[in-house]
Amino acid sequence: MTEPLLVDRTDGVVTLTMNRPTAMNALDVALKEALRDALAALETDRSCRAVVLAGSGGSFSAGQDLHEHVQVLESPGRDPLDTVRAHYNPIAARLANLPKPVVAAVRGMAAGAGASLAFLADFRIGGPKTKFLMAFAGVGLAADTGASWTLPRLVGHAKAVELLMLAEPVAADEACRLGLLTRLVDDDEQVLPTAHELAARLAAGPTVAYGAIKRQLSIADAGTLADALSAEAQAQSICGGTADHRAATVAFVNKQKPVFQGN
Repeated sequence: MTEPLLVDRTDGVVTLTMNRPTAMNALDVALKEALRDALAALETDRSCRAVVLAGSGGSFSAGQDLHEHVQVLESPGRDPLDTVRAHYNPIAARLANLPKPVVAAVRGMAAGAGASLAFLADFRIGGPKTKFLMAFAGVGLAADTGASWTLPRLVGHAKAVELLMLAEPVAADEACRLGLLTRLVDDDEQVLPTAHELAARLAAGPTVAYGAIKRQLSIADAGTLADALSAEAQAQSICGGTADHRAATVAFVNKQKPVFQGN
């Protein structure tokens, strides 16, 4: 049986590849559970210093597997959207709060929950064929997998309303202009290598500080200036006690390049 999620480890970078290429990596229960559980394991995995999220074949992810969803809709007594609480919410929370950088290699289509997954990454790399589609309203649904939280932060409230309600595809150039993509490469074949290159750079960096920065921004987005200042003081207390900070400061003073160990 083909594994729904491939996990590869190279020099501190863990690549999670959604592996249902014949279904455009649509998210069925097996894939959702595998992704949820893999992210949970990476939270405390000290050997993982950066994560790449990718899709096999020519697509990132078409979102919810609607063929499977139809079967649920036709099953009496079942909550057709229980998957939001059981799968999508835990996946979104773990991606957003993962204390290490996440790079999404968005090759081809990212639709519905697939697009939402990409928006939860810290960086998104795309190519000429990259396309985002907030497909939820097209099947009579509201947003999920964190899109109501990520989209306004990426593109602003008004544009988020437009993308979610009109459910029109966003091509690569426009996605880059809007901030849905961090970087747009000229060749689709270079999307994954570019994502790996960026992840490797991040994995070699001060990963404790990166995790603290992610927490800071999350608190500041939803809180007051006082909340942000408190989070900054806490983060600097943690980072200031790391071996990475001490070694990097000495290296800077001695005009040397710092080497970060992630502790």
